[in-house]
Amino acid sequence: MSRIYRLLQEVERPLFLHVNIRWNRSALNWLFHILSLIAGATFSLCMSLAAGLFAPEPWSNAGWIAFSAVVLSHIPVAIAKRSAPRLRPYQVFPMINTNGKPLKDPSFPSGHTTAAFAMLTPWMLTEPLLVPVLLPIGIGVALSRIYFGLHFPSDTVAGAILGSATAFLLTVWF
Repeated sequence: MSRIYRLLQEVERPLFLHVNIRWNRSALNWLFHILSLIAGATFSLCMSLAAGLFAPEPWSNAGWIAFSAVVLSHIPVAIAKRSAPRLRPYQVFPMINTNGKPLKDPSFPSGHTTAAFAMLTPWMLTEPLLVPVLLPIGIGVALSRIYFGLHFPSDTVAGAILGSATAFLLTVWF
């Protein structure tokens, strides 16, 4: 697996360094910090649970699916992080920018991006008119993880696919 990670790193390096170093601006620090908080476990689970409990249909159903998707999508995240550990970008490139709180667990896949797409996908499937609003939020979460030096682009792409696929399958199942 480390051979695959080395190959990915060579392909991703220019994009990663561009986002992490060239985009470094105080306004983006604030925006990406907020987006990272939105995709944290506490916010994503609480918002989904609140919608499931208190929103009218079809939003209640979307809330329950989002809640379930966030929980279930993190099972393969935990398995992947243990079975195929990958160094975080700040461990590979010492000169990059971080948010001051580097994470210690493996990088692949991005748990924040997985949670964001697991939480947002049921809302987008329930009301496609929300896609132009919610999809940029999910992409912003993925970019925030690269911007803060915590994930490579492929980590976030894998998280987006995992979160979206989990939510989609639960939507079809329910």
